[in-house]
Amino acid sequence: MRSIARSETLFARARNCIPGGVNSPVRAFRAVGGTPRFIARGEGPYLYDVDGNRYIDYVCSWGALLFGHGFSPVREALLEAMGRGISYGAPTEAEVELAELICRLVPSIEKVRLVNSGTEATMSAVRLARACTGRPHIVKFEGCYHGHADSFLIGAGSGALTLGVPSSPGVTPGAARDTLLAPYNDLEAVEALFAAHGGQIAAVIVEPVAGNMGCVLPRPGFLEGLRRLCDRHGALLIFDEVMTGFRLAPGGAQERYGVIPDLTTLGKILGGGLPIGAYGGRRELMDQVAPEGPVYQAGTLSGNPLAVAAGKAMLGSILADPGLYDRLEEQAGMFEAELRARFARFGEPVWINRAGSMMGIFFSAEPVVDYRSATGSDTRRFARLFHALLHEGVYLPPSPFEAFFLSTAHTEAVLEATLEAVSRALEGQSG
Repeated sequence: MRSIARSETLFARARNCIPGGVNSPVRAFRAVGGTPRFIARGEGPYLYDVDGNRYIDYVCSWGALLFGHGFSPVREALLEAMGRGISYGAPTEAEVELAELICRLVPSIEKVRLVNSGTEATMSAVRLARACTGRPHIVKFEGCYHGHADSFLIGAGSGALTLGVPSSPGVTPGAARDTLLAPYNDLEAVEALFAAHGGQIAAVIVEPVAGNMGCVLPRPGFLEGLRRLCDRHGALLIFDEVMTGFRLAPGGAQERYGVIPDLTTLGKILGGGLPIGAYGGRRELMDQVAPEGPVYQAGTLSGNPLAVAAGKAMLGSILADPGLYDRLEEQAGMFEAELRARFARFGEPVWINRAGSMMGIFFSAEPVVDYRSATGSDTRRFARLFHALLHEGVYLPPSPFEAFFLSTAHTEAVLEATLEAVSRALEGQSG
């Protein structure tokens, strides 16, 4: 049995001074039970906790670490940037260079604004969409997470035409009324919303590959249908690519699926593990942002030199490796096939979704295509697998409703070690 004594002690201390003992809710292990591991360091594909245990890491800082922990170009860029200063509150040449890289890589982006988080990016993109269209409503999808701004914390209604209700205390009914809900992958529901509210819908915002109800892929034609509906009704299409940006292709999901949104939000990989976000799109839309236009948005630490340095190193490394995504696709495809084989060998019905190096495992015999089918999976069996794998030295996201990720540091040997751990975990559960 692995000792976690120091993690237990730190968790007890943390609960006295931090809500729930964590600074982001899913880290508390509430979905799976037990004590969260307090991490001391990361290296390559591995995490090391404060008790000295090593884990193969499939959280990868929630997708931010495309090249694994301690990626040397990022580390070197940070050391160089720190030697010049930490923050200036003034423009830098590096900000311009990072913005140029983003515009070069992401098909929809002609101009971009750097912010400090994915939440800031999505919140700002929605404000811009409302301003540009003069309309109040947005359409979002059940199970898609776009940060914790009030407009996005809306729970499902009783049907596709039902206005949302707040799913968190502190969200006002007024904010909820401006958010319309539809099931993910259900174009008919979106058409019905446009039929009922079309002249009042500013934008449709969607994770092109959902990663916050587990990994759920768009059905063929879903993203294309959203593009057509937005064009027909004069609404903007916003792709939340905070998770998929630079993860599925150099230009994100929009490059992979060939559907170009009006606005795109970015984060995670963009900062290489440092806090950063961005939103961007067509020139005429972004020219409405202050100080060019009237749509106000600001941030003291936006374009922070350290985050920008890490971002430049990440995007530069992506550009320098034209075979990167083909290798990740091959690596992840092999891993997926072997995972399926291991579960089948032990008679475990699972549904595995994968887009590139982004994956999700559901204990379900039925396809998982939306929030309802995702939440219909067996969460108790996931929790048992999570802890069995943790004991074997494999760290999955501590929730069945989070995607997990591979990085270039997950070599064939590391993946094989993971598969053997899966076999031992399943054998222990079946025994």
